[in-house]
Amino acid sequence: MISYLQVENLKKSFGDLVLFEGITFGIDKDQKVALVAKNGTGKTSLFNIIAGKDSQDTGKITFRRNIKIGFLEQNPSLNPNNSIIDEVFHASEDVKNAILEYNQAIETDNRNLLAKSMEKMDHLQAWDYEVRVKQILSRLKIDKYNQQISTLSGGEKKRVALASVLIEEPDLLLLDEPTNHLDLDMIEWLEKYLKNTRSTLLMVTHDRYFLDRVCNEIIEIDNSFIYQYKGNYTYFLKKREERLNAEEAQVEKAKNILRKEEDWMRRMPKARTTKAKYRIDNYYQLKDVAAGGRQEEEMRISVQPSRMGKKIIEIKNLNKKFKDYTILKDFTYNFTRGEKVGIVGDNGTGKSTFLNLITENISADSGTVDIGQTIVFGYYKQEGIKYKENQRVIDVVQEIAEVVTLGNGRQMGVKEFLNFFLFPYDMHYTPISKISGGEKRRLYLVTVLMRKPNFLILDEPTNDLDIMTLAVLEEYLSTFDGCVVVVSHDRFFMDQVVDHLFVFRGNGDVKDFPGDYSQYREWLTKIEKEEKKESASGIKKEPARSANSKTDSSKTKLSFKEKREYEQLEMDIANLENEKETLETEISTGSLSNDDLIQKSNRIGEIIKLLDEKSDRWLELSEFS
Repeated sequence: MISYLQVENLKKSFGDLVLFEGITFGIDKDQKVALVAKNGTGKTSLFNIIAGKDSQDTGKITFRRNIKIGFLEQNPSLNPNNSIIDEVFHASEDVKNAILEYNQAIETDNRNLLAKSMEKMDHLQAWDYEVRVKQILSRLKIDKYNQQISTLSGGEKKRVALASVLIEEPDLLLLDEPTNHLDLDMIEWLEKYLKNTRSTLLMVTHDRYFLDRVCNEIIEIDNSFIYQYKGNYTYFLKKREERLNAEEAQVEKAKNILRKEEDWMRRMPKARTTKAKYRIDNYYQLKDVAAGGRQEEEMRISVQPSRMGKKIIEIKNLNKKFKDYTILKDFTYNFTRGEKVGIVGDNGTGKSTFLNLITENISADSGTVDIGQTIVFGYYKQEGIKYKENQRVIDVVQEIAEVVTLGNGRQMGVKEFLNFFLFPYDMHYTPISKISGGEKRRLYLVTVLMRKPNFLILDEPTNDLDIMTLAVLEEYLSTFDGCVVVVSHDRFFMDQVVDHLFVFRGNGDVKDFPGDYSQYREWLTKIEKEEKKESASGIKKEPARSANSKTDSSKTKLSFKEKREYEQLEMDIANLENEKETLETEISTGSLSNDDLIQKSNRIGEIIKLLDEKSDRWLELSEFS
């Protein structure tokens, strides 16, 4: 195996807080590895050290000589004065200018400039780079190449940074939460891309489907130790459970022996023999093993929601527009007790706007939102916790309440309640600015649940939360007696929590789908296949006639020749659709040569033109079929 990265005895601390110590592992060529650990154990710090953005206290990091490294930070820092195209282009200035000139020639239909730019592209061998740039940018839904970075949202900046890293096709990819701020279509594309890429991969992600389908090894940091599992996430869960059970059995065995040895120590006379001293040394070793049992560090959520009356939220004929874009159009729905709704849709289709409408944070253009008198919202917003400078962990929760009522009716002080959420006493007076991103998210969840909500609204709750916390949150929500509305790009989380989906399809169109996300994707795939089959077989009737129809307006049926043409068109359209889909899949693998990329891209253009022509003619003939 060819070693790409070696990490040896790494230690990092901040004052008295030791993030990790003695961390040692290696990454070999072609491995796709995920790093799994609880929030606050230093995953992002470890990535920053490996990428050279931070320094370790002790230890050594060694890369294979001359390998190219790409690093996606959790919160990327981009040049605000750059345009998107400037930020993602890493090729030489000549290649960049040739590609921009070529695109300008196409957009303006300038034949002279097109001929010159194509000659430059050939000379600089820029075609494969241009195809790769466009392919990745389009998949991440980045189309305004000249837009300035300073005008982008945080999510858009993350996508630009991701595109910038992928375009370079580095030997070693370091990705810190790559799925954050991506919609579900983008995540599924990225999943396939990383699975097929020739780059070696080390990443941190909370997306468990992503882990299962992309990674072939898991590295876990637990209690400052490294554990490596040669398999995907499902394999990791199984082997981790076996490891914990074996550790617990070892500790129990040591405790049983220790009880006998403690009795011997009490009865042992002061004048001990050499043999006795050996047994004494063994006793202290045994004591260490027995004390090494895992401390109870699992997060627990047990909060009593406020009483909920019969009336929840009744929405009638709700309409909302921003300028010319419709968010909701005559939307009507009545929530019922205990229902759990997931919201999915592309970025910009109005998911967060809908949440603000039903909580009356913004006003509708028309229609009504009637909220029951007993409803208490718990609104977990995408932007996360807001805090004042130098505000401490304990200060935030004490502003809300001093006592919290648990699900069993027991009352608990806020300090003890913080411990429930893995904030130990020595952390209560830590400034919020000093804790990790995941710990801020967990603290935000504490502040939401402390208000005893019976209607939970969760807008991207999975961002930056570790997998262990997500599992506990999923369990809590599955038994939550109130209502839950959740927007999330985490497919596993949605499958575990929701009963049905509101699918935002754009331009005010919202579909209520009766199932979880995986069931929705299966249904959508089936519908797409049926639509392709219908378009090829002529099931759709009464299409709009072309103004230049070649058929006689007085005709009532097709001639024999036209019927043969109609049948041939059905087969041609189906074959072209299949060929186009195959070519798009091949291009997206990123493994084609320069010549193949150009050839297949040109062929897709030809297919699109042929499909337009044949579909128009098929529509004309179908009126009389």
